[in-house]
Amino acid sequence: MRAGTGRENTDRILRMFARFITVGYVAYLAFLLPSIAAMAPRLDPWWTPTAVVAVFGSGIVIGLMSFLRDTRAIRVAAGVAAATFLLVAMSWPLAWIGPPVPGGEGVWLAGFPGLASIAAVIAWPTTVAFGHLVVGCVTVQLINYGVRADLASTMLVSEIAFAIVFCTLFVGGAAMAMRTGRILDSTTEQTHAAAATAAARHARAVEQDRFAALIHDGVMATLLTASRRAPKAAGLAATTLRELDAIASGVPSDQSFSASATLTYLRAAAAEADHDAVFEVTSADAGGLLVPADVARTVASALAEALRNSRRHAGPDATSTVHVWVTERDIDIRVTDDGVGFDKTSVAPHRLGVTVSILGRMRQLPGGSAFVDSAPGRGTTVRLGWDAA
Repeated sequence: MRAGTGRENTDRILRMFARFITVGYVAYLAFLLPSIAAMAPRLDPWWTPTAVVAVFGSGIVIGLMSFLRDTRAIRVAAGVAAATFLLVAMSWPLAWIGPPVPGGEGVWLAGFPGLASIAAVIAWPTTVAFGHLVVGCVTVQLINYGVRADLASTMLVSEIAFAIVFCTLFVGGAAMAMRTGRILDSTTEQTHAAAATAAARHARAVEQDRFAALIHDGVMATLLTASRRAPKAAGLAATTLRELDAIASGVPSDQSFSASATLTYLRAAAAEADHDAVFEVTSADAGGLLVPADVARTVASALAEALRNSRRHAGPDATSTVHVWVTERDIDIRVTDDGVGFDKTSVAPHRLGVTVSILGRMRQLPGGSAFVDSAPGRGTTVRLGWDAA
């Protein structure tokens, strides 16, 4: 499972507004029922029930769509609701049969043009949503002017201006909230990318230090072999000198890891993070697997972070198990503990521990995947994967 979509904050705000809009439509339906009933005799019999079902039904569907996983359904429903409001308002003159209403009354559609425009905000670009707001306010005020008996023409402009300004407060707030979600998602993505890059550099530095230590051992082994006049001393010396030249020139070690070398590297990373963790391996014809160095470092870093999180948060009596499946095509790792667990929905969006150090690292890795499964009292499982394809 891929580690996130990069739209978590935007989608969260989108769902919130979808439910807010539906609550608004339900509230306006209850509030405007007397006005709807009073206006119905002045319209063709078919128009009022059709308009009520179309306008309020499409608004209620938005909130229902917010419970689906795919937020595209919310945007489609919101766009339908916003367009339906305008179509119903523009069809009013076709159904009007009179007589005019008293000056203190008005058409029920004039009560909530801004709510339909908020739906437009989550469905369409902001400029289109504000265009919807202007068209909607002008349309319903023109209808008010046409059906009211004693409304002076001089009041029409002020009525339109007031409606637009009043609705703009709410529509503008919705637009800014959606923009804030997009900015936060973009910032979070940049933070994840920076953290993943820093983690890769740190892992590379650690790996270079480890290779430097091995080369040091190679130097000692070469000197020892030479002191014994062994025939392999010349070849060993040449190899050690090449490795020393590579480090002196700053050439990083980017050679791919074999399956066995990768397992050794992962085992070392796990032991360094939690020496009490159980490390189990299942290997199925993985002899031909070659793992790029950056992949091995990233996966090992995420594995180590998962174990460190277990040590910090799972509880003093918890035990951790690492199970690694390796095939010719992929690597699958599950880090499981039997600790206290946690509620994933209660983690604040700004908390970047697991999100950056584990999910963020793996998300930046081509072919990488990550998933965290936990619940209070059921422990935690972190799944890491890499597909060679």
